[in-house]
Amino acid sequence: MTQIDRRGVLKVGGAVLGATALSALAAPAASASSTGTSRRVREEGRTLDALYAEARREGGELVVYAGGDTPDQQDATKAAFTAQFPGIRLTMVVDYSKYHDVRVDNQLATRSLVPDVVQLQTLQDFTRWKQQGVLQPYKPAGFSALHPSFRDQDGAWVAVAVYAFSYMHQASLGSRGPATPRDLVDPRWRGAIASSYPNDDDAALYLYKLYAETYGWDWVRRLAAQAPQFARGTNTPIEAVASGRKVIGVAGAGSLTAPLAPGVQWVTPAGHPFMAWGQRAALLQGAPHPAAAKLYLNWMLSVPVQQTSFNGWSVRTDVRPAGNLAPIWKNPDAHLDGFPRFMADRAEVERWRQTFSLYFGEVQGAPSPGVLGLHPGR
Repeated sequence: MTQIDRRGVLKVGGAVLGATALSALAAPAASASSTGTSRRVREEGRTLDALYAEARREGGELVVYAGGDTPDQQDATKAAFTAQFPGIRLTMVVDYSKYHDVRVDNQLATRSLVPDVVQLQTLQDFTRWKQQGVLQPYKPAGFSALHPSFRDQDGAWVAVAVYAFSYMHQASLGSRGPATPRDLVDPRWRGAIASSYPNDDDAALYLYKLYAETYGWDWVRRLAAQAPQFARGTNTPIEAVASGRKVIGVAGAGSLTAPLAPGVQWVTPAGHPFMAWGQRAALLQGAPHPAAAKLYLNWMLSVPVQQTSFNGWSVRTDVRPAGNLAPIWKNPDAHLDGFPRFMADRAEVERWRQTFSLYFGEVQGAPSPGVLGLHPGR
């Protein structure tokens, strides 16, 4: 089987790194929670080969809307999937989750749905979509092995991967690098820090919220005085450090098992906050290619794929994390339960977003995935 490796998550230059118009929706199917039928949805019992054959009979097409920062960020996933299932033409459309979710809302309202699967960071949307009945309850094989925080009990959605954000620095610094986030305000790091905008990406925002709550607003003021270079896209901190343009990156992904980019050390010091979440995925009601969507969800949750997680963590309780890591749900510094609660309170999110805008300025620049419009992937 072709596996997803950590190098396919991000790319640095040429080097590998690996209230919407829902009232206009045409009466969606009654929500699973209101019908009471979803608890009787059985976990998938068919093999991947059987699901593959059904997907080919369906027509061999699949469209996934995936949250991310660059157009090629899911290329490794696509390559691994199509290598194992060559008869399926997979279109992976990467954009910020906050654009994909309203794009899907608008497509539903205009009866022009493109994706079969949504795989997004905007966790609150899955709760809303479930209540509105626009998700097809489905329990892929391995559903019962998922950590409870990584599955909807009725099968409306599953988490397919663990993502985490923290800070990083040039590996050559070794012990001379900032030992904790508190040390980012040391004057010697003035002009040496790159960060994704906390007022642009909600995961970066939550990380900065944890920092502000832990270290205080004077720390935030001092960080702003460091003149950090902000950019759109959570890929940008690691790119800046890997390229040597900056020494430190904040609010980006990484791995504790092996570097995602040569020369970059991602840091999660014990007793200090970082943040992690399960990237949720769901099959949409009325999806053009439901059989292929089921194949994809089963494959993503399969043990071989989960074992090749780029950061070592799995959403499954029966897959041992790589590098002797503890399961992410056992690490209190990751605030795994806090992020879904934060995302669900959109008024709180907005208050934090605007407060950080006062400290760091308004978001500048074009979105890193490009401007994709209303129906990408069609």
